[in-house]
Amino acid sequence: MALTANSTIAEWLADPAGAAALQGLVGQGGGSTDQLAPIAGLPLQQLVVMSQGQMPQSAVDELVKAVNGGVIPEDDGDSKVWAEKITSGRFAGKTVIVTGAASGIGRATASRIAREGGRVVAVDISAEKLDEFAASIPGAEIVPVAGDITKQESIDAIVAAAGDSIHGLANVAGINDDFSPIHETPDAIWDKVIAVNVTGTFKLTRAVVPFMLEAGKGSIVNVASEAGLRGNASGNAYTASKHAVVGLTKSAAFMYALQGVRVNAVAPGGVATGIPFPPHVSEVGSARLAPFQGAIPTVATAEALAASITFLLSDDGVNINGAILASDGGWSVQ
Repeated sequence: MALTANSTIAEWLADPAGAAALQGLVGQGGGSTDQLAPIAGLPLQQLVVMSQGQMPQSAVDELVKAVNGGVIPEDDGDSKVWAEKITSGRFAGKTVIVTGAASGIGRATASRIAREGGRVVAVDISAEKLDEFAASIPGAEIVPVAGDITKQESIDAIVAAAGDSIHGLANVAGINDDFSPIHETPDAIWDKVIAVNVTGTFKLTRAVVPFMLEAGKGSIVNVASEAGLRGNASGNAYTASKHAVVGLTKSAAFMYALQGVRVNAVAPGGVATGIPFPPHVSEVGSARLAPFQGAIPTVATAEALAASITFLLSDDGVNINGAILASDGGWSVQ
């Protein structure tokens, strides 16, 4: 079987020519193919996304040509890699707000909802990236709203853009911390992480719930984290924030269970398009966390997380309320 961009990294590494080509690529930066072990189950093509602009598509194309006699073979469709499958009309007639929609999991979620017929109110801090996202799906009903979910004026603008009927809310926007233990955590890191991950989620949910209560139905999905399930996945501030998201989810699910509003959370593990970190991370925290982060069984794509989120948002999740779905490749059972 010919190696293609859709072949997994594991398949490339199992092939002598593929392994040599990959070593040549990562070796340019002084790295080794051993560093690719956590993402071995992903397609080679995912490296372009993960690089955030550092690796052009042409680099992957050249690798494929190098192991196939200078040509890019047609994909035989027998890939072991999971592929997103659109359910046409699943969100038809529904308005869904998605935060963090300009990149990563938020963008993948907003994109899937839009392609499945939903009207998406796409929220992010970057107006430019939102406009680019909206333009990437011609014919889709996407309403971009640039704003800061920690600010009430932005919350008001989001709700106004959604209109009188809000059927779903995906609280995806989030930031990471500096991996610091509590005695090292500065006020600036704590305040910012809690503001975005907890307060922003709280404020937007508070604004949206009355519309759902009036309609007698609605679905909210919060993005927690593996760090909301354990203490060894990230630093003090991020871990506390994601435990808080779990608490918000469970409380709201209980409070509105008899009024038609479902509230659930997805807890991602390793994701190929991870959220941004501060420029400086704690050496103490990083050293303590490294062995446990190194045990992540698999790294998922943003589209894989969007599959979990949209399932819970949709009517397919009809009987699920208050669940914290670990979408982490089995990390939480280790």
